[in-house]
Amino acid sequence: MITKYLLPILAVLGIGFAVFTVIKGSKTIPPALPVVKPAIPPFKSSVAGAGIVEANTENISVGTLIPGVVTEIYVSIGSKVKAHDPLFKLDDRDLWAQLAVRRAALRVAMASVRVAKESLADLKNQFALAESLSDKRAMSIEELDKRRYAALVAEAKLAQVRADVSSSKAQVKETLTNLDRIIVRAPRDGEILQLKIHLGEFAPAGITQTPLVLFGNVKPLNIRVDVDENDAWRVDASAPAVAFLRGNREIKTPLKFVRFEPYVIPKKSLTGDSTERVDTRVLQVIYSIERSDLPIYAGQQMDVFIESSEPIPASGAIPQTKQTETDEVKS
Repeated sequence: MITKYLLPILAVLGIGFAVFTVIKGSKTIPPALPVVKPAIPPFKSSVAGAGIVEANTENISVGTLIPGVVTEIYVSIGSKVKAHDPLFKLDDRDLWAQLAVRRAALRVAMASVRVAKESLADLKNQFALAESLSDKRAMSIEELDKRRYAALVAEAKLAQVRADVSSSKAQVKETLTNLDRIIVRAPRDGEILQLKIHLGEFAPAGITQTPLVLFGNVKPLNIRVDVDENDAWRVDASAPAVAFLRGNREIKTPLKFVRFEPYVIPKKSLTGDSTERVDTRVLQVIYSIERSDLPIYAGQQMDVFIESSEPIPASGAIPQTKQTETDEVKS
């Protein structure tokens, strides 16, 4: 008897549980609130862009022309340096050994010059004595020509050893130049933003994926703003602009226009994913951050709003310019 009613009861309970689960799962989940409230445009009509803070000299990737092992580091992260101050030094033992060899070769060449000078003077004296004989029969013409040509050969040898001296001096200067080049120096006044080289590490020459030293002048800081190419025509150099710090919209600063980067480039992805497709091109606008008392650092992102007197046109509408208005009046 119990078995007769058990299966229908279980079926009803199963259906009820299924209906309850569907109803509970179909509830609309409220959107998660942002951790930090986004910045609000301070202008009635504006152009928005993402900005990257950078040095006013742009971020300079300092490298070395000569590969080698780092033996000395003269700076640390955050160090203030002047132009031509040393940053780091490479192993120079091979160059000092080469310099000793080339200086010895220079001394040999200079000694050869003195020998050649004395030899030339002797041969010229012998030729002059032969020519001064009153009796020309005392020496044959063949012997006289022999002394003349010997003096000419000695003069040519003197020119050769003098050329060897010049060559040796050039080689010594080359080694001294290389000794100076292995000390990497600051290109101008600025601050060390990153230091990615350590004692004992090998510093490759040329362009590296990670700069050995990232350098720049950060007083004042600049901000590089990416403006979508669809909004580029709305940006005016004289229009005021404001930047908001991401993470705290209460921290903001007015911006001073510096320049346009006149070539529109593909938008860079900040995720680091090399497979990500980018189909947007942006105009880069450089501004200077006027306030220096804010906790803003190079490499930081900021939300930038640029005032625009031109409203966004309706979909498919062509913005009317002054030239278009003039053409309409003429027609």
